[in-house]
Amino acid sequence: MKILILGAGQVGSSAAYHLSREEANEVTVVDVRPDVLRELQDRLDIRTVVGHAAFPEVLNRAGANDADIIVALTDGDEVNMIACQVAYTMFHTPTKIARIRAAEYMNASKLFAQDAIPIDVRISPEQLVCEYVEQLILYPGATQVLDFADGRVRLVGVMAAPDGLLVGQRIANLKDHIPNTEGRIAAIYRGGEAMLPDGDTIISEGDEVFFITDRKDIRVFMSEIRRLEDPVRRVVIAGGGNIGVRLALALEQTNQVKIIERDPKRARQISEQVNKAIVLVGDAADEELLLEENVDNVDVFCALTNSEEANILSSMLAKRLGAHKVMALINRPSYVDLVESGSIDIAISPQQVTIGSLLAHVRRGDVVKVHSLRRGAAEAIEAIAHGSKETSQVVGRCIDEVDLPKGSAIVALVRGDKVIIAHHDVMIEPDDHVILFMTDRRKIDKIEALFQVDVSFV
Repeated sequence: MKILILGAGQVGSSAAYHLSREEANEVTVVDVRPDVLRELQDRLDIRTVVGHAAFPEVLNRAGANDADIIVALTDGDEVNMIACQVAYTMFHTPTKIARIRAAEYMNASKLFAQDAIPIDVRISPEQLVCEYVEQLILYPGATQVLDFADGRVRLVGVMAAPDGLLVGQRIANLKDHIPNTEGRIAAIYRGGEAMLPDGDTIISEGDEVFFITDRKDIRVFMSEIRRLEDPVRRVVIAGGGNIGVRLALALEQTNQVKIIERDPKRARQISEQVNKAIVLVGDAADEELLLEENVDNVDVFCALTNSEEANILSSMLAKRLGAHKVMALINRPSYVDLVESGSIDIAISPQQVTIGSLLAHVRRGDVVKVHSLRRGAAEAIEAIAHGSKETSQVVGRCIDEVDLPKGSAIVALVRGDKVIIAHHDVMIEPDDHVILFMTDRRKIDKIEALFQVDVSFV
């Protein structure tokens, strides 16, 4: 598949990294900065073109005339929109994906159509990050909460604590503890190494446990792995940018929200946008300010400024002053593991949150949802089974008959409104939404092949 990525910023570089690792893809990256492209080309097996992403001549040099997908990820919404328009009008590019940051554009649905601005998929990293943080606040104690099948089933990551009811016991005991619920432990990460567990696997303190279940049973499952935390009430948001304001608007009806913004003019604008949230002018790394605002009584402190160094420092300070849980927005992947091993509870990576949304539209087969996990090493995928036993490698077969690559497991099916937790004798039917967990995403091409209908397959 020939993929053209416009923009070599944080999100564009991350997309190039993930997509170029798959053998079936030929990736070309366009950017106006030759030094950034040179550095990217030294690390990845890609082609680069220097130039303005929306210029027809630049797109032609980049190979837009035979590209399968164009992914416009520059910092400018208008550049991304014009680039997709040029790709459609001049090069008839089949699939056009664009990063759109401004809510004013995202909310104007009639603007994006084949007879207007022909963008097939709009991605808003800010909105995705906001929704991601919302889920973490809704389920305190979780490290990740990921939706499948329109939210009917969720994959949740939790760190095993000594007070967890199942810690130190075999996974098979889970049914005895919570007999009237359906769920499955999909994977365990112990010391950074992935395990696909069976009934005899014993959960140890410090394991990161990923389980999948109906959303109504999430808290019951979490209580098996760690003691349930009290619901979040008080939230402090450091940074009044797009993400900070969106999060405040999403939380202010059910939580006590304060936003700390350095720029007085920006703070005044934010105060006119929010309804109940309190806006404070100041530096989130100012110890005196945090003490004045009783940070020791705060349930969650979210550092969401544009500076990851400021996010790290303010989060560490808030934690030292008594904040129950701190989260920091971190752009550099190399920083994420580093800060999470210290006093910061959760490092939020915009690239990791965004890349899943992008990958779902790049995958072959009918893949409708992709979540990138463990800094991109693992993936959770939702694919739709099509065809019949004669034309498909999965339909009409029990789960233990499907030839999955090593390190992969089918963990759940969604059939209509019914969530079916995967067992070896469950048969896959046409139109089932099949949810898989992969500890090694390099095998993705084999998973894609399984879900492609082949009229010649016998």
